[in-house]
Amino acid sequence: MAEGKAEQEYAWEEVFSLDRLKRSMTKRVLDRLESIWQGKEPMSPEQINEIISDEWQSAKEAVRNSPAARDAFRKYLERTVSEQIDKMMERDKDELEALGVVEKGL
Repeated sequence: MAEGKAEQEYAWEEVFSLDRLKRSMTKRVLDRLESIWQGKEPMSPEQINEIISDEWQSAKEAVRNSPAARDAFRKYLERTVSEQIDKMMERDKDELEALGVVEKGL
């Protein structure tokens, strides 16, 4: 169902809230359906669902590439790395202290 698929990039403003994302997707899907149909035979539910699925993939990709997603992923990584380091330090704390490592630096 590649015909009529003049994909347009999502702007950041279209993907920063679920409400805006839904409105943008709905408009894009309807525009694609209308451009493909143009008075021809009715479209099957499968054809409609395929266009919706294609647009959903485009929307998810736009969200993944958004600045907010990058920031959220960075925060997740920082938290995860910090938790792992804390566990290792707690596990080996006695050994590290025996080797002269102090609890807090000056």
